[in-house]
Amino acid sequence: MTALERHPWNTEFEWAFSHGPKQVLTPAQATQFDTEGYVVLEAAFSADEIAEVVSELDAIEARVEQFLRSQADERMMIAEAGAITFSTHAVVRSERLRRFVGHPVFTALCADIIGPDANLYWDQGVYKKPEKPRRFPWHQDNGYTFVVPQQYLTCWVALTDATEQNGCPWVAPGLHRYGTLKHTYIEPLGYECFSEPSHRVAAPVTAGSIVVFSSLTPHLTGPNTTDAVRKAYIVQYAPPGARLQQGDPTAGPPTGEVTADVPERQFPVLRNGAPV
Repeated sequence: MTALERHPWNTEFEWAFSHGPKQVLTPAQATQFDTEGYVVLEAAFSADEIAEVVSELDAIEARVEQFLRSQADERMMIAEAGAITFSTHAVVRSERLRRFVGHPVFTALCADIIGPDANLYWDQGVYKKPEKPRRFPWHQDNGYTFVVPQQYLTCWVALTDATEQNGCPWVAPGLHRYGTLKHTYIEPLGYECFSEPSHRVAAPVTAGSIVVFSSLTPHLTGPNTTDAVRKAYIVQYAPPGARLQQGDPTAGPPTGEVTADVPERQFPVLRNGAPV
């Protein structure tokens, strides 16, 4: 692996994690999240809950796929028909999903990892198709859009069984403690922080389980080499007042910032330790 290079705007980062009482994480899981940057919660949701989420996302994703088919080369940015689709801001399109992102499992994770106050930051369905098997590069979520504070929470919810054959997550343990790394855009795959880490771990999970990781945990998903779609719902949470930095990192400091407070899709889920 090439030497790690910090993001130009990552100048004063220090990893912080409280080992106080937890609602859903066991002491061993809390230690793993602190030291490795990820943890797996098996069978976090019932089959009925997952079926409802899949029903909602399938309808949204069908429109996304149809739109991509109408574009030049059947793609837009890193989304591509028959390869990988991103159904962003699904909570705006589905009241059921809006309720789901406030599920007690999520609010407990927010309390355990973020603290007593948390907002939904981002949500998207990610469907990895079998027609055009491709990997997704090693990246950090904060490498796509630099957010301050750099630490926020990603919940990768498996809607179908996620295996090494159909594109389960892989993580590079421990590297979250460096903060945001420099990312380079790799056409047509997306942003990449390195080509290969010195150590990586697969996180295969069954439908209804969650791969929980930091916005700073380098991760990827491998190609889908099966004959079925691998489906996941990505739900992210950040502390109130999280700010998206604007500008060109190669040109100097940020030139501005935008607060993540769009009310229809970035709303409170936890206040003073209580679900909203």
